[in-house]
Amino acid sequence: MSRIQATFEKLKQQGRRALIPFFTAGDPNLAATVPLLHALVASGADVIELGVPFSDPMADGPTIQRASERALKQGMSLRGVLDMVAEFRRSNDITPVVLMGYGNPIEAMGWEVFSRRCAEVGVDGVLTVDFPPEESHNAFLHLQAHGIDPIFLLAPTTEAARIEQVAKLARGYVYYVSLKGVTGAGNIDLSAIEEKIPQLRKHIKLPIGVGFGIRDAATACAVAKLCDGVVVGSRIVQEIEDSSEADVVANVSRLVNELRVAIDQA
Repeated sequence: MSRIQATFEKLKQQGRRALIPFFTAGDPNLAATVPLLHALVASGADVIELGVPFSDPMADGPTIQRASERALKQGMSLRGVLDMVAEFRRSNDITPVVLMGYGNPIEAMGWEVFSRRCAEVGVDGVLTVDFPPEESHNAFLHLQAHGIDPIFLLAPTTEAARIEQVAKLARGYVYYVSLKGVTGAGNIDLSAIEEKIPQLRKHIKLPIGVGFGIRDAATACAVAKLCDGVVVGSRIVQEIEDSSEADVVANVSRLVNELRVAIDQA
C-alpha cells in the first residue's frame, strides 16, 4: 500500500479530511525548504505538495509565479528538489510527498531517470499540470513501474469522457480545481463544488482533494465538508513571501495549524 493510500484510509477511519499544503521548493531560499517540510507535518499536514519551480507556468497565478522566480534565482532545479525530498526522508518516512510542476524539466531529465530517482528518494506522487491524460501514457508507464502515483487535475469544465480517462489512470487521489482560472484567483463557489463532487464520484473511486482559491480557515472548513482533502497553496506561498526569513517557518506553521483546526471542525 502506498503512503498516499495509507494516509487517506487512516483519515477515513478517523472521520477526518486531509490537509494538503503546497509551497515551492527553494522559496524563500534553499536552506528553508526541508525545515518547512517538517514544520508543515508538525502543524498538521497529511500530504505535502512540493512545487518544482518553472520559468513559464500556465496554471499558477502571480503569487506562485513569484515564488518560482525566487527559487530559480536561488539555483533551484528538479535535481535539487529530489535531493531535498531525500533529506526530508532521513527523518520522516510517513508523510506522503507529491511533486507538482510542469513537464519540461521532467522531459529534460527523462521520465525513466526521473521516475527511478523519485522512487529512490521517497516521492509518492507526481502532478504534472500540462500533461493531460491523453498525453500521459509514456509518463504513466514509467511512474507506475516505479510505484509512483500519477495525480491528475479535474476542473469545472472537464467533460465526462476525460473524467473517465482520469479515473482509469489516476492513483493516490484526484485534484479538483474549484474555479476557472489560475491559482489564487477569485473566490470559490461552494454551491458549485457541492454540485460537482457527487458527479465526479460516479466515476472516481479515489479520494478527491479540492484546491484553488482556499485562502482562510473558514473556507477550508466549508470545503472539507464536501470532499476528502483540502489543498492550500497560494495562501501559504503568500505567507512565505510576506515573512522575514527569520520568521517564515513560525508564520507558516501558525497558518497551517489554523487550517488544520478548521478542517477538523468539519
